[in-house]
Amino acid sequence: MSGRRIDRERLADMVLAAVVGALGVTVAAFDEDTTALDHLLVVLASAALAFHRAAPRAVLAVATVLGTAYVVHAHPGPLSALPVLGAVHTAARVGHRAVAAAGSAVFLAGYVATGPGTQHVAERAGLLAGWFLCAVVTGLADRNWQAYLRQTEQRALEAERTREEAALRRAGEERLRIARELHDSLTHSISIVKLQAGVAVHLARKRGDEVPPALLAIQEASGEAMRELRSALQVLRADEPTGTPALLVERARAAGLAVDLTVTGDERPLPRALDRAAYRIVQEALTNAARHAGPARVRVRIDYGTRNTGEAMADGSVGVLTVDVDDDGAADPARPPVPGTGLTGMRERVSALGGTLRAAPRAEGGFSVRARLPLGETA
Repeated sequence: MSGRRIDRERLADMVLAAVVGALGVTVAAFDEDTTALDHLLVVLASAALAFHRAAPRAVLAVATVLGTAYVVHAHPGPLSALPVLGAVHTAARVGHRAVAAAGSAVFLAGYVATGPGTQHVAERAGLLAGWFLCAVVTGLADRNWQAYLRQTEQRALEAERTREEAALRRAGEERLRIARELHDSLTHSISIVKLQAGVAVHLARKRGDEVPPALLAIQEASGEAMRELRSALQVLRADEPTGTPALLVERARAAGLAVDLTVTGDERPLPRALDRAAYRIVQEALTNAARHAGPARVRVRIDYGTRNTGEAMADGSVGVLTVDVDDDGAADPARPPVPGTGLTGMRERVSALGGTLRAAPRAEGGFSVRARLPLGETA
């Protein structure tokens, strides 16, 4: 959330408190029995609404106590319930339905207990009960609407990400197709030209004849063409990640994500496929944490195991590269996420290397990704 948005929300909360307070004080001013204490109770109950985002239950408790004290002392009209109504709505909006209902009941009980007459009290209490019911219902409706908007936004982001990944995959497949075509056609033809030119030069020198300059030029140009073609094929076939897990962590920190990196074991260069898999796992896990974990702390641990030079691990098993990415975000074990394209691709990449992957919510809260990739057979 940007600072500008936070400032706008604070200003809106203060305006809400000021408007409710102005209405309450104005209504109280027309009551001849209103005292300075009553005005103070109205002002304090209304001012509490300015903090409803930070502490909705505390605000409801303060508004209910002060509002009830006001009606018990001054016996005002139904409009005295405005601060409590606002607090009930905001509490229900963030999911505190039971607390909102309890606050409504306390205020209504205080209002009914101090009413001047049975018929009059019944009418006003019924009106207030309807108001409080509307406050709770509209709060819940707003909560559901906000949840729907968040889900829609997440689905849109996921769809956009899926489209981008599909486009990148198609582009990679097209590059590989072009590379195969170039290799099958041009490489063979240029190799034949280079071979024939080399044979002709060799025979000319063996006979003691002067080698024609054009033949030497053909030999040199064909060799240069082969080198250039190999370079072009390497570029077309390259799908290497640009960077390291440490660089990914630095980028995530720069984007505002709290990330810690720990590297253990015998750190060393890895085979290309293994290095690429580790990079992609960390990249995908950090991306998911940034999108779904909320304001969480992420821990990245990479364990290189033992060097594969004849010494087995402590348990005698094959040496493994372990990649762990844990966060303490909002994931709940009771509601495991539906695997998306990213998690599915991660699992396929690990399986292709003979490894194992566990990606699921943690029992203590948050999400955990743990990949174990074999480093090779021990002697």
